[in-house]
Amino acid sequence: MNQEKWTAVDHYINHLFVPADPALDAALQASRAAGLPEINVAPNQGKLLQLLAQAHGARSILEIGTLGGYSTIWLARALPEDGKLITLEFDPKHAEVARANFIRAGLADKIELRPGKAVDALSQLVAEKHSPFDFIFIDADKESYPDYLAWALELSRRGTLIIADNVVRKGEIVDAGSDDSRVQGARRFNELLAAEPRVNATILQTVGSKGYDGFALARVIS
Repeated sequence: MNQEKWTAVDHYINHLFVPADPALDAALQASRAAGLPEINVAPNQGKLLQLLAQAHGARSILEIGTLGGYSTIWLARALPEDGKLITLEFDPKHAEVARANFIRAGLADKIELRPGKAVDALSQLVAEKHSPFDFIFIDADKESYPDYLAWALELSRRGTLIIADNVVRKGEIVDAGSDDSRVQGARRFNELLAAEPRVNATILQTVGSKGYDGFALARVIS
C-alpha cells in the first residue's frame, strides 16, 4: 500500500459518503486562496468528527486550532439548535479567513473564535469558570499538546470526549531520539494520556489522502 492507493481509497469513500457541500468546499477554496497550509482534516475525517460529536450528544464543543475553520464547520453542524462551539486560533490571518468561512456557512451564531495563544485562551476559560465542554478537539501546534491536554482536562467533566489529531506523525512517534519537536510533543502527549487515571483512552492509526498519522481518543471517566 502507498500514498497513491490511500488517496484513491479516500476519494472512493468521499464519493460515497461525503457529497459536495458548497460551504465546506468554499472554506477549503478560501483557505487555499489565502495561502493557508493545507493541513485541515480530510473530508471523511471531518464527517467522523461530526458523527462522534452527534453520537455523544455534544451541546458544547471546544476546538484548539482553527486554521481556516474546515473542521470547525463539521463540528458546529453536529450541535443542536442551542449548542455552542468555541475555537482557538493563534494566527490572525487564519482567524480572519475562518470567520469569513463561518459566516458563509451560516454558523457565525454558533461559533465563537478566540484569537491569540491557545494556552492564554484556555487559562481565560478556566478563570471565567466556563462550564465543562462535552467534546474537545485538539489540532494545533504539536509542541504544546502536553499543555493542551492539561487544560482540556481542566475544562472537562465525567463523560467529556477528547480527540487529538496528528499523534502518530508518519510512524515517527516510535523514535524516542527524534530531533523533531513536533514528534517529541506528540510523544509526551501520548505518554501523559496513557498515564492519566482520569481518562480511558486509545490511539488509532490512520492512512488516507493526508498521509499516515493517527487520532487519540479519550473519554473522561472521573
